[in-house]
Amino acid sequence: IGDIVDYIPGPDMGTNETCMAWVRDEIGRAVGLPAAIGGIPLDEIGATGFGVAVAGRIAQDFCDVRLDGARVAVQGYGAVGRHAARFLAAEGARLVAAADSHGTVIDEAGLDLDALDELKAAGKSVVDLPGAETGDAEAIVAAPCDIWIPAARPDVLRADNVDRLQARLVLQGANIPATAEAEARMAARGILNVPDFVANAGGVICASVEYLGGTHAAAFAAIEEKIAANTEAVLMAALDRDLLPRAAADVLARERVEAAMRFRRWHA
Repeated sequence: IGDIVDYIPGPDMGTNETCMAWVRDEIGRAVGLPAAIGGIPLDEIGATGFGVAVAGRIAQDFCDVRLDGARVAVQGYGAVGRHAARFLAAEGARLVAAADSHGTVIDEAGLDLDALDELKAAGKSVVDLPGAETGDAEAIVAAPCDIWIPAARPDVLRADNVDRLQARLVLQGANIPATAEAEARMAARGILNVPDFVANAGGVICASVEYLGGTHAAAFAAIEEKIAANTEAVLMAALDRDLLPRAAADVLARERVEAAMRFRRWHA
């Protein structure tokens, strides 16, 4: 990627702020850098998870879920999922189930977020949390909850398992975590589903603010403003045009790009 000068690397699954510092040292550009060298460490501060929580705050007006008192399940308790759990907890929600690659931990009374973070920081699994019910990694799909957050790999919700989902609101923290068939089935069951590139855009927004010289506070303000506005626009369009949320998001994105193209001198 050293010669692809229009591409600016940023952290994603399997990388972190330290990796981005190495990348910048090699090719001269990267975002999501450590604060020690002037960056905004977007995974460390939970930029993507914050955006997921903002999307949830807007989505609650479009379904029968209230964040205050909501039970949350997180599939993929890592850089995105653990921060989403914390930001939602600040809204009155409680984490009742969490999963990583080793398994699932469930406690209807609420999981101890500090204890989970300590386990993950020590390189352990969520299933090492004492005193809670455990299961395999797939058990998270059927965990009783109000809000289900996929925050790990693609295609974790599929035609063969989506009917086990007990949530009423899905906030997609991962990229393409549900197949098209699963999203259609969720809609048929009355489960509101906020698409990935709407709900999980916080990291990219933060990276853009960093690249332009902005601050941590400016990044969070931009995430809140943009994700709140986009979530509301997408869910309103889904209602008004009788579309699935992802289809509505695709339509709005195309309309915005085409509107912007009209200001380019080469546009026909």
